[in-house]
Amino acid sequence: MSDDHTHVREFFTPRAADWDSRFPDDGPAYAAAVAELGLREGGRVLDAGCGTGRALPSLRGAVGPSGVVVGADLTPAMLEAAVRAGRDRDGRLLLADVAALPLRSGSLDAVFAAGLVAHLPDPARNLRELARVVRAGGTLALFHPIGRAALAARQGRGITPDDLRAEPNLRPLLARSGWRLTSYVDEDARFLALAVRED
Repeated sequence: MSDDHTHVREFFTPRAADWDSRFPDDGPAYAAAVAELGLREGGRVLDAGCGTGRALPSLRGAVGPSGVVVGADLTPAMLEAAVRAGRDRDGRLLLADVAALPLRSGSLDAVFAAGLVAHLPDPARNLRELARVVRAGGTLALFHPIGRAALAARQGRGITPDDLRAEPNLRPLLARSGWRLTSYVDEDARFLALAVRED
């Protein structure tokens, strides 16, 4: 296991059991972000870095019973918490690294990624891997239930110019990774960047 994997698992494993109770009011923000992905009945979607699977019910609702919902996460304890919450009924859970997904190229219509970007060891390469598994014209939602400033304040720090989620940094990063940024919102109540998979 790489040092990056060890760090991510060391961070999330002790937090998995009470993750949902620490953020009990995020559900509506997740549902609203999923709605903006524009998924259709029968669609195929990945929740990349799904954690406890908070987006899975909304993703399942968007694609319906004939759709495919996959939740992938690197931390076993997070996936175990998703199962305890019953969210495995809404999608297939995979213990997987988003840097090397066990999915066919072009097999998905969309990727939903909540809070993922800050934990990617090689963001350009990792976002290219997400692009690989999405068909041309498919979509990506980079989401956080609070905005950059609110998150920084929660963590006792300020926003820095090198924040990957800042639009001047994110737009070229996505472009280098096979995505075109189409919408960007950074408010106290949410962060949501939508992108389309280029041909």
